[in-house]
Formats: sequence, structure tokens, C-alpha cells
Amino acid sequence: MTFPNQITIGRILLIPIFVVLAMYYGQSVALGAPEERLRIGAIIIFLIAALSDAADGWIARHYKLQSQFGSILDPIADKGLMLTAIITLSVSNWDRSLPVWFPVLVIARDVIIFTGCLLIRFFNGHLEVHPSFLGKISTFLQMVAIAAVLLQWHYYSVVVIVAGIFTFLSGVDYILDGIGILQASGHAHPKA
Repeated sequence: MTFPNQITIGRILLIPIFVVLAMYYGQSVALGAPEERLRIGAIIIFLIAALSDAADGWIARHYKLQSQFGSILDPIADKGLMLTAIITLSVSNWDRSLPVWFPVLVIARDVIIFTGCLLIRFFNGHLEVHPSFLGKISTFLQMVAIAAVLLQWHYYSVVVIVAGIFTFLSGVDYILDGIGILQASGHAHPKA
């Protein structure tokens, strides 16, 4: 259990705290008496969790503490934080919350990518995962959309729409890459 892995586990443990703060803030908004300290608490917890992602990666690389466990745990923690935040901020009663189509799009894209990875691994016997440029942009824009809701920006809907467009485009890009991998290995052609 390396120190970066302990940071990653700490990030996972912050997720339910974020959810509780965000949901209670939404409840206070619905009652007509928003408790800003809950929103600020949710922002702080999310910020700590997001910064810990950068910290654990840097520490692991800088001090050569990378581990196979960490290479599996870190993406799970990242995706858990992102999806939990997106779902929570779409179902809670914030003045400005994520529209329901946004988590549906993000989850559908992730399910399609995961299924594609399983198929490629099944047919090819191995799989090398490399995030695409569009994938990195869509993840960044999803974080910006979460921040826009947490900070209650007036024009947050523009950010959400742009993040949605890039999420969709990155999904199409991953599908095309997967088809290309299967074609290159001969699995997309009919057997003679």
C-alpha cells in the first residue's frame, strides 16, 4: 500500500461526503433557505478530491511509487468522482443543476467504451488503453461543467452543452478507433 494509493483511497472516501453535502444543499434550496455553507463544503471536498488526483499521480511518478494496484485504483477513483458528481448535480435541487441528458450521455459513452474494450480484449487477447485527445478534452470540459454548477455560474448551460458535444464526439472517436483495431486484426471481416 504505497502513499499514492493511500491518497487515492482517501479520494474515494471523500465521494460520499461530497454527495451528502450536495444533496443537503439541494434540499435547503428546495425549502427556500439555501445553506451556502453546504455548497461551499461540497466545493471544498470536490476540490480536495480533484487536487489529490494530481498529487497522487505526481508523487507516484516522482518517487517511483507506481504500482499495478494504483494503476487500476486511480482510474476507478477518478471515474467514481466524476460520475458521482455529475449524477448528484443532476438530481439535486440546485438553482442551476446539470440537465438529466448530461449524465445519461456520459454514462452511455462510458458503457460503450467499456464494452468495446472488453470486445477488443476478447478478440485480440490483449488491450492497450490510451486516452484520445478528444477524450482528454471531454474529461476536462466535464470537470468545467461540474465547476460551473458548483459555483452556480449564470451561463453554466453553455459550458454543459459544449461538454456534452465533446463527450459525444469523443465517444464516436473511441468507437471508430475500436473498429479500426478490430479491422486491423482481421476480426471485422467475414470468414471465408
